Amino acid sequence: MSQYRPLAAVVLAAGEGTRMRSTTPKVLHLLCGRPMVLHVVDALAELPLERVVIVVGHGAERVTKTLQEQLVTEVPIEFVEQRVQRGTGDAVSVALTTLEELDVEDDILVLPADAPLVRAETIAQLATEHRVADAAATVLTARVSDPTGLGRVVRDRNGRVHHIVEHSDATPEELEIDEINTSIYCFRRNLLAPALRRLSPENAQGEYYLTDAIAVLRDAGHKVIAVSAEDPGEAIMVNDRAQLADAEAELRSRINRRWMREGVTMVDPERTYVDATVELDPDVRLLPGTILEGRTSIGTGSVVGPDSRLVDAIVGERTTISNAVVFEAEIGDDCSIGPFAYLRPGTRLAAGAKIGTYVEVKNSEIGEGAKVPHLSYVGDADVGAGTNLGASTITANYDGVHKHRTRIGAGVHTGVHTSLRAPVEIGDGAETGAGSVVTNDVAPDTLVKGVPARPARPAGPVVREADGG
Repeated sequence: MSQYRPLAAVVLAAGEGTRMRSTTPKVLHLLCGRPMVLHVVDALAELPLERVVIVVGHGAERVTKTLQEQLVTEVPIEFVEQRVQRGTGDAVSVALTTLEELDVEDDILVLPADAPLVRAETIAQLATEHRVADAAATVLTARVSDPTGLGRVVRDRNGRVHHIVEHSDATPEELEIDEINTSIYCFRRNLLAPALRRLSPENAQGEYYLTDAIAVLRDAGHKVIAVSAEDPGEAIMVNDRAQLADAEAELRSRINRRWMREGVTMVDPERTYVDATVELDPDVRLLPGTILEGRTSIGTGSVVGPDSRLVDAIVGERTTISNAVVFEAEIGDDCSIGPFAYLRPGTRLAAGAKIGTYVEVKNSEIGEGAKVPHLSYVGDADVGAGTNLGASTITANYDGVHKHRTRIGAGVHTGVHTSLRAPVEIGDGAETGAGSVVTNDVAPDTLVKGVPARPARPAGPVVREADGG
């Protein structure tokens, strides 16, 4: 964008999105872990903009709050509310009330919030060609194989943009056109405002269409041009759940290709799901069925999968995670997780720890080299370095009213079926026998023997009398 520095952009996020059939405002539906509208704002944030105005309407308070909490950009963001949804033309008019101090020669980018696949490079190209051509308006178009439901770009006999017609207002001949309007524009500000005042709601929707401003400007003798997107995929707009899935598939493919180029191995990219907010180091290996969500980060040399889901997890280097679910947990270097393990929020594993088959850990600190190999539950506990918890060891942390903490020292060994009733502390080097139920603190280097819960069954066959005998 060396030839052009746009001053402002307008993002249209006021629509209700009735075809989504959802109580969630359309622009807040997630794509790869991030609200749809933020993908548009993220693209704008890569450009040298000075201001971005977001027009909100349906669910305005919820949309504004979500964006304020999740926006990560140095570009100043402003919100303006379109109190009555009367179309995209009216929405831009509302936005212009916050941009009245702009210079008459300044240009304004206009983008819909439901076009999450547009790239910063494409927006930059649109703005640059607009400026070079000294156009009054420039529209981003794309040629697609199925233009159903999309506005068509109608050109005159000389190939110049004549007008844009919405699908519902198009003639049979116009419906045959495969060049569609992406609803992304660049306008000269001093010409846009008077053009908007000339719009009419006489159409199938009874709304003020921003698309009609193109014909208004052309009829007034101003220059209108089109820039075609090189990748038609950028034209995907989300109006229903099917289009949401299409957009997510395309975005996920982009994310996976980017990580593979940066040194991440994906055995089957089509079965690997990585949110836009995830961070991966080189030489990470992702096996089929891996789902990485939220603020998950994974260190060099780690292997995740198959069939594992990590949400807001921090994973160190050279760690393996197989058939596991990890939520808001921190895993150190050289750890082994799974198969079929569940790490819940608040779990922290030091280097070299092992969490094995059918093990659940919650809000616990597992020390360096400690092992919980199989069939165990560790909740609200501190487990010391080098400790080994035998099969079916549990910390009974809940008394029906309050949660209590269990403290297990370093080098402790528990026998199978050990129950530790919290609050309780097991000293360093202590051991428990099979079946032990520990209700009191255990001194270091002490052996605790289990006691059968009931007498053993007598040897030999059990003889029962027949009914009525």
